[in-house]
Amino acid sequence: MSVVKHFITESIKRTEIDEYLQKKLDRAGYGGVNISKTPLGTHIVIYAMRPGIVIGRGGETIRELAAFLAEKFNVSNPQISVSEIEVPELNAYVVASRVASALQRGVHFRRAGFWSLNQVMEAGALGCEIVISGKLRTERARFEKFRAGYLVKCGEPSLKYMQKAEVHVQLKPGMFGIRVRIMPPDTVFPDKLKILDKLPPEGELTAKVTEKGAKGEKADVDEEATEETVQEEAQQAVEAKEAEAKEDESKETETEKVEAEEPKEEEEAE
Repeated sequence: MSVVKHFITESIKRTEIDEYLQKKLDRAGYGGVNISKTPLGTHIVIYAMRPGIVIGRGGETIRELAAFLAEKFNVSNPQISVSEIEVPELNAYVVASRVASALQRGVHFRRAGFWSLNQVMEAGALGCEIVISGKLRTERARFEKFRAGYLVKCGEPSLKYMQKAEVHVQLKPGMFGIRVRIMPPDTVFPDKLKILDKLPPEGELTAKVTEKGAKGEKADVDEEATEETVQEEAQQAVEAKEAEAKEDESKETETEKVEAEEPKEEEEAE
């Protein structure tokens, strides 16, 4: 198998696992899955709003999931762990599922879209976009966007930080699609600079940094260098004080000599 076919088959398998878990764990508030291969097997992290439903009584449900994934999708030695979603409004799967359930209950699509958009922005997101497509008002299908905030659709921030999800729901007019994109608050933009309000104090010591390797590895702080700088600064301070004391003594002796010479000159004048 060529490299291209290998990555295509792996991507298809990940998508199928994601779709299966989305249908299976709908009641648990499914929020996505992260699959990574380890030397001991395959580590699968499932994100959910209610982890107890995913685990089951005595871990029964999670064992059934592991057995099914190993049998159906040929996952080698699956090791499943469940992580609770701290802020559901910043998870694209959860937001898309809420919009889909609102449409199933008969809520108007504009009301469902704006309601979810306001919730996401109030949770602290930098930007959000919700696209609802289907036979919204007429027999001809169309789509409508609900967008707020700052949303980058290309480049490293989009690939690394943006949360994306797509959910389909069957209604009486036909199939509806909900696509959600969320820019989380911890996104780092390379074109935005951070300006400090105050300068660091003058006496603050700066740690000497040693570079590792020629490929720009992370630099570590050299503790020995910091100790040397502390000793040098202390010695310089002591020497400066001694110099000031010597200057004061020399000034005092000069003034005493001048005062002693003045009465002698007055006596000679008389």
